[in-house]
Parts: sequence; structure tokens; C-alpha cells
Amino acid sequence: MTRISGPRIAKPLGPLDPRTAAWRNDLADIALAQLVAVPNYVEPRTMVATRRAMMLGADRADAPAVSELLPGETFALLDSGHGYGWGYSLHDHYVGHVPLDALALSQPPAGEAMLIGPGDGLVLAAPAVKAPVVATLPMAARVEVTPHDERFHAILAGPHAGCFMHHRHLLPAGGDSSADWVEFAERFVGTPYRWGGRSRAGVDCSGLVQVSRLLSGHACRRDSDMQMEDASYAVMPGEVRRGDLACWPGHIGVMVDDRHLLHANAHWMACVVEPLEDVVARARQRGEAQPEPRLRRF
Repeated sequence: MTRISGPRIAKPLGPLDPRTAAWRNDLADIALAQLVAVPNYVEPRTMVATRRAMMLGADRADAPAVSELLPGETFALLDSGHGYGWGYSLHDHYVGHVPLDALALSQPPAGEAMLIGPGDGLVLAAPAVKAPVVATLPMAARVEVTPHDERFHAILAGPHAGCFMHHRHLLPAGGDSSADWVEFAERFVGTPYRWGGRSRAGVDCSGLVQVSRLLSGHACRRDSDMQMEDASYAVMPGEVRRGDLACWPGHIGVMVDDRHLLHANAHWMACVVEPLEDVVARARQRGEAQPEPRLRRF
């Protein structure tokens, strides 16, 4: 097998796409040893996010964001420097730099892993609805819990160990496969648009799709071109239905019915529902090469 060496450039969506293949000119994930020739290969250490943390494109605070790590999500750490760790998120293999103070070494499971959902979840100081709120965890964050009584679960690990969550703020670790994934997406309406975001503190177009799919039990890659590729069924304009994707170069949204698009976008700087024809009209006014979306279905 031929191994690539030299500049970190590879075909998008290919096996060495630098968004999802962790390699640099000096170092690479050991899993890529048969594909790239670099001086050093590293066995990653599994870390866990202790808070929300933006994944950045470089090891400095002013670097552009590439994604966001949610509390409880795991991160494969390959290298560190300048207060940042370089590696990739294990749920989607996306590569980036994360502040080291947002990571802790992953420990053996202490209890049952669960997702926060269907919305954000409250961390309570005691197993009572009137107890003080210690923290709010974003939807799709992960916690390890054990049942305390018929309503509450005790958190067993992480920064909120010893606190409690109501069972209605929790979903199975694999998501709720019986749910309509668009209902999860609709919970983001009104959320500020944030490049790289994956939470209701700020979300981008593909982060909206990814988190909503994950909560409904479907694996989903991070970027809009990846999601369009995975939604392989092409939909004709007259066949659009709820849950179909509308895809443009660099942008994606989900149809809530045959006419209205839900999307996080930089025009409104928010996650909104609006007529698809309005979005197309704006694209025409800007002189976009592809004003009409490609329509896809998972």
C-alpha cells in the first residue's frame, strides 16, 4: 500500500480528509500508519469533556471554531501544547484543538450512560424538583447515572457527581429511535447562530442536523457535505416531506413540511423556520451559483 507524505492535503470525504483523519506533517494517529508516512505515530488517550468546549482549528484562542464538544463526550487526545489538546471527538472523529482545562482522563464506567434530552437538562443538588439548580446540561450531553427513586437519577461521575437529574431530562445512550428527529431540531428554534456550535447556546447548520439525528438514535457526521452524502436518496421538488434535507454548498437545513425550512443560518443569525422559497430568493439575489437546493432523504 502506498503511503502519503508531505503537506496535509487530501480529498474531501476521502480516507485522509483532514477534518476526520488526524495527521500532520510530524505526527499522526497510529490508526493511520498504513496510510500516511510521518516521523511519529501516537496511540490516543481517551479523554472526556467536563464542560462545553469549542473545538478550534489551531492551538490558540482566536483560531476559528471547527466544532463543539459537549459535556460527557469523549475525545481522543494525540498531542498537547499552549494549553490545548489536539485530537478528535470519538462520536464523529472530527479533528480539532480543545482547551486542556475542559478535558479529564476517561475512567471506567461508573453507571449507566445516558443522553441529555429531549431538551436541556437541569442538574439538581438534591432529588427534589425544588432543590437548587447546580448546572444546566445541553441536549445530547452525556452523563453516567444510577436510579435513585422512581423520578430521579444520581450522577455518578464527572464534575456533577453526587447531584441528581429528573428522568424526564434523560434519554437512552443511543438516543430515542422512536422519536421524530425533526422534533429535536425544532427545539433549536430561536438559538443564536454560531459557527461550529452544537448546542442551544449557539448552533450552526450542520450541528443542528447532527445533534437532532444523534438524539433520535441515528449516527450522523459533522459537516453539511458529509450529511448530504449520507442522505443518499434524491428527492424531487414535488415529493418533499418532513425530514428531508435541503442542501447547498456549505449549507444545510431540514424541511418541517413540504414548504418550510428549519435551518441555522448567518442571514438571521439564528435558527429559524421560514418558507424555502424565501431562502432560494435570497440566494438568487446574492448571485449564488446554486440557488436551488439539492433535496435529500436519509
